[in-house]
Amino acid sequence: MEKLRQSLRSNVKLMKSEITRYALFGTLIAFGAVILATAINAYLQSGQITIGTLIKAQQTNVTLWFMDAMPFIFAFWGQYTSTIMAYEAGSMVMEQTADLRDLTVELEHKAVHEATHDSLTGLPNRVLLYDRLNHAIQTASRHKTGLVMMILDIDEFKQINETLGHYSGDQLLRQVVSRLQVIVRKSDTLARVGGDEFAILLDMNAHKDMVLNMVKKLQKIFIEPFSIEGLDLEVMSSIGIAYFPDHGRDADTIMQRANLALVSAKQNTKKFAVYNEDMDKSSPRRITMMGELRHAIDTSELLVHYQPKVNLAQARVSSVEALVRWQHPEHGFLSPDEFIPMAERTGLIRPLTIWVLNTALNQGEQWHKKGLKMGVAVNLSPAALLDTELPNILVGMLSLYEIPARYITLEVTEGSMIKDPDLALQILSRLAEMGINISIDDFGTGYSSLAYLKKLPAKELKIDKSFVLDMLESESDAVIVKSIIDLGHNLSMKVVAEGVENKETAVKLKALGCDILQGFYFSKPLDHETLIQWLDKKRKPK
Repeated sequence: MEKLRQSLRSNVKLMKSEITRYALFGTLIAFGAVILATAINAYLQSGQITIGTLIKAQQTNVTLWFMDAMPFIFAFWGQYTSTIMAYEAGSMVMEQTADLRDLTVELEHKAVHEATHDSLTGLPNRVLLYDRLNHAIQTASRHKTGLVMMILDIDEFKQINETLGHYSGDQLLRQVVSRLQVIVRKSDTLARVGGDEFAILLDMNAHKDMVLNMVKKLQKIFIEPFSIEGLDLEVMSSIGIAYFPDHGRDADTIMQRANLALVSAKQNTKKFAVYNEDMDKSSPRRITMMGELRHAIDTSELLVHYQPKVNLAQARVSSVEALVRWQHPEHGFLSPDEFIPMAERTGLIRPLTIWVLNTALNQGEQWHKKGLKMGVAVNLSPAALLDTELPNILVGMLSLYEIPARYITLEVTEGSMIKDPDLALQILSRLAEMGINISIDDFGTGYSSLAYLKKLPAKELKIDKSFVLDMLESESDAVIVKSIIDLGHNLSMKVVAEGVENKETAVKLKALGCDILQGFYFSKPLDHETLIQWLDKKRKPK
């Protein structure tokens, strides 16, 4: 405050000196005017200008008396006015300076907040989370206590965003945050670290029961559907967990290992995972495998196994599903779940799809030449389905291999069509016009509407195995299976049930009117030679 007063006095003094200077100029001009007027008056009275005539003019002309007083009046007025104006101007400047200083402080606070907080949710962002995590680690190290880092990710958020739009996606994120804030303590940190990822830093020792209790609370908030634009969305989440100091002693290591646990959580049924050392080993392995997959496609390290599909009306195997496998020279036999997602992320899904189609159609040709008229079904990933060159590729393959198009089935999931429904419909229609059969795979687990379904040129519906596996114990699953069978028949489609693992399920599905069955009850996926042996054994009379 004293500095402000000194600044005000300094500004007043400066402004007063400026105004006084101009007042002095005015006084000098007034003096000059008086002298000039006296000289003119003296000359008019006596015809000459001398000291005597000037004094006489001053003594005899009353008007000059008033003019003589003007410089003094003007000087006094100038001094008075300059003082008032200087103080007023100084006060105005100081008020504006104070306002600017307050605005600057406010903008600085706002800039700091924006740099450390998420604009959509208002939560701390990654920068502030790392700062708090580093401080928490220092405190925990001094007091010999523990910390828990949880990374929560919303499953299939990208599909929700692309299907319903970014505005609806933002609404969902805000609702998730509202629910999370209810269960996260004020002493803990809830931060948004990615598009659909949230971090929760718990200031507690890593007791298993406490962590499991927190996981249950987090999973519980996703049980109730989220209401977005009048739609009730069933949303799930995955949670990766890492402990300090057990899993790392610095912020980067803790975050990295919580993310590794998150990847593992997405692949298990519990939907959460605690970091362990095996996860660290698998991460470099996946990075190495990305470079090896291209080599595997070129050098036939990949294999195609075939799982029989039993047509109940014909009482025979009418077709098989081609399933790719990787015979890795170091890691051994790898299932599709271990490399298909990687192929989709790296752009290798196109050459991989072409390789599988070539292999399956070539094998189908060999069977047909031997009189074994079986159809071959191949799965298409979302990226492969939306490849506008796919119909042209298949035209070339059909001219290369002697197998009619009606023996080829392409299986697509509901989810694969969500990204661009119009393009998917266009490509599927072209394929159907070529005589290729279209099958809707994993039906019942996607987001497609019945209005869109009836537009598709599909001839087959495949009931997702998650409904088939539990249909004997779950009444609701049995009802869903029956409804899908009825729906497929009403749309003039054949209905396939996959995941048939026992005789009772097969009998139940036949009673419900299912057309084709597939599963381990009949056979696991087999290489082509073993498949022929299996078929020969089935044809032999008992």
